[in-house]
Amino acid sequence: MNGPASSISIFAEQAFWRAAGARLIPGNSARILKDATENYPAWLEAIESARRTIHFECYIIHEDEQGRVFADALAEKARDGVRVRLIYDWMGAFNSTSNKFWRRLRRTGIEARCFNPPRFDSPFGWLGRDHRKMLVIDGRVGFVSGLCLGLMWVGDPSAGIEPWRDTGIEIKGPAVTELERAFAQMWASCGPPIPSEEFLDPISRMRPVTPIPEAGAVPLRIVASQPNSAGLYRLDQMIAAAARETLWLTDAYFAGTTPYIQALSAASRDGVDVRLLVPQATDIPVMRALSRSGYRPLLESGVRVYEWNGPMIHAKTAVADGRWARVGSTNLNPASWVNNWELDVVIEDARIGEEMEQMFLDDLENATEIVLTVERRLAPASKPERRPGLQRMRERIGGGSSSRAAAGAIQIGRTVGAAITNRRPLGPAEARIMGASGLLLLAASVVAVLWPRVVSWPLAVIGVWVAASAFIRAFHLRREGKKGERKFKSIQDEAGQ
Repeated sequence: MNGPASSISIFAEQAFWRAAGARLIPGNSARILKDATENYPAWLEAIESARRTIHFECYIIHEDEQGRVFADALAEKARDGVRVRLIYDWMGAFNSTSNKFWRRLRRTGIEARCFNPPRFDSPFGWLGRDHRKMLVIDGRVGFVSGLCLGLMWVGDPSAGIEPWRDTGIEIKGPAVTELERAFAQMWASCGPPIPSEEFLDPISRMRPVTPIPEAGAVPLRIVASQPNSAGLYRLDQMIAAAARETLWLTDAYFAGTTPYIQALSAASRDGVDVRLLVPQATDIPVMRALSRSGYRPLLESGVRVYEWNGPMIHAKTAVADGRWARVGSTNLNPASWVNNWELDVVIEDARIGEEMEQMFLDDLENATEIVLTVERRLAPASKPERRPGLQRMRERIGGGSSSRAAAGAIQIGRTVGAAITNRRPLGPAEARIMGASGLLLLAASVVAVLWPRVVSWPLAVIGVWVAASAFIRAFHLRREGKKGERKFKSIQDEAGQ
């Protein structure tokens, strides 16, 4: 194809590449996997087929029946001589898995590394989390999803407890190389890197591994986000600007930034059918109020907002114009966009787009639309169905992740800041946030007046900690600089000889 249309297509591809930092990779096969009933069996089947390597990266692995199923499967392959590498997040494992669980895995031969545990020389480094969920087998098949490992994704039919709703994707073809590369980078950040000889042909051991052959006709991108890169954030905004007919979003912990909400609102006002599906019940109850605080500007611009009636919808997906789709770990909030290590697959394929659209419409059958009443209040268009076993599920799953807490803190800060500076009007949905914030600030002020040491001592300790970490970091940087100078000088001396 030649002419203006071809030029526009090239321009769009270049823009998407630069925004996401991920090139479009053709020649793949892709299969959408819905819920644990499709994801978990596919993962276990792939693990069983492993002959060389298993690379597994998962934010949370619960030490429950489901976690043990996968632990046993990985341990069996490790005993058979398969190189099993596993990355888990320190915060994700904090209240989910015991040290005994990890020691048992390591004794079977599994190489398990903990990502970003607290360090004295980095007081706030723990805020950045590895929120990725991916599995790669032998470098030939990969899985990316929003699912962690735990019974909440399976549910308990005998007790009337429904499973969490979630989405993943299976990939075969050249794009699996990018998944391997993303895993290798995270592995190196936790310790010694993967030996270079593993990237050589297993027979000759002399030349690089032959590139993965094409397995289909699906072009896609592997977006491996890192803190402060905001690649997917820029891409999400571009898709909101580029969508012509539809943009349907599903998100577990929605707390959109002002620019992103404006992008969705602008698309809706321009005639795009923009819809947002979020949980009605959540494992972090405050997230419902935080998400609802962002509904008003969306609803006023014509965006349709729905709340899932089941126990929890944990998927992070998007589909635009029936030919662009996203599946992965990134939530629509600042913690995921800017603060975490995330992994998403962006697909440009009509078949996948159509399948994702149908899945979204199916989900709306179990959702309640939120509307603005005549009094300009948020209200459900119909009474949501209360699911049996919901409270029991909440009691069993316990708390959530630091990413969700960070997203909530950011949203609270935005609401309080808007009230103080009067930058935007606040709606009734934000009354609870403002009331709770006011009570918290009042309590802190009273404590500071009556018992000043309760406030000053913790602040002093934090100040000393931050100062000490700064000195330690300066020492390491200075030592690295001297090493670099000595190395450069030795190279100059050799060149002079």
